[in-house]
Amino acid sequence: MSIQEIVPTAAGRTPATCFEYQRAESWTDAVELLRIWDGEAKILAGGQSLVPMLNLRLAFPGALIDVNSVPAGDPRVEDGSLVIDANTRHRVLTSSEIVRAHAPMLAHAVRFVGNARVRNRGTFGGSLAHADPTAEIGCVALALGAEFDVLGPEGPRTVAAEDFFITYLTTALGPGEVVTAARLPVGGDARWGFHEVVRRYSDFATVSVSVVARPGGAGGQPDLRVVLGGVADRPVLVDRELLEPALADPGSPDRARESAEAIAASLEPDTDLHATADYRRRLVAVHTRRLLQQALCEEGTA
Repeated sequence: MSIQEIVPTAAGRTPATCFEYQRAESWTDAVELLRIWDGEAKILAGGQSLVPMLNLRLAFPGALIDVNSVPAGDPRVEDGSLVIDANTRHRVLTSSEIVRAHAPMLAHAVRFVGNARVRNRGTFGGSLAHADPTAEIGCVALALGAEFDVLGPEGPRTVAAEDFFITYLTTALGPGEVVTAARLPVGGDARWGFHEVVRRYSDFATVSVSVVARPGGAGGQPDLRVVLGGVADRPVLVDRELLEPALADPGSPDRARESAEAIAASLEPDTDLHATADYRRRLVAVHTRRLLQQALCEEGTA
């Protein structure tokens, strides 16, 4: 059946018990199907987030648009950026020599995504579009200064990671838009660190900290980016002002601690069943201090 012949039929459906299943052969097909369903459809890629939401009756789509037939090329370097297609499975990121060479923090952090099943089925673009504020991939992409290629009814556009994550499970994607790829600056001689705290293996992160320090920043200082996960309604890129003590004296543990404690004090995280707000702030202070020291003061990575 061609896309033009598809007519939504879910107007009288019972929520959570009836939806159409349709397959897209390209991202252009997916955009057209989203237009036809006019806000009533969900994209199905790996399904590792969507299917649990369906089971818990948190999502009631009129249709599932399966994009698994859309091909994903191998991670590659184009025009000075590492390009990762949206349908790339998480496991590819852990084994790709290109990713290890040019975005080693991403290859490292993906090992903590869910469990083996999730890493085998989940997709890079699916994690970004889901926008869980504890997700490793979103936090690392923001720390690395990624840009996302987006396709929609008005054509392609590029969205910076800083502008992409809006709030819980909400992104800057407009109606009928999909993420098709991400572009990350190549690693070069960047120094990096990633820590996350979980109650048990494969749990959502209570707190995560991502640090990237690239040489050649303003005034001879490193270009330093720190991103926190699990402390707000989206990944948090730390203000440069809070990093100034650590940057002013990169060899000083005391200045690293000063920055880390100022960062923690600036946060207003939630208290929930997993952790209190004070505990989350304490975790941020401890792990940010350690990563700042390792990224700015010591040899190697954290």
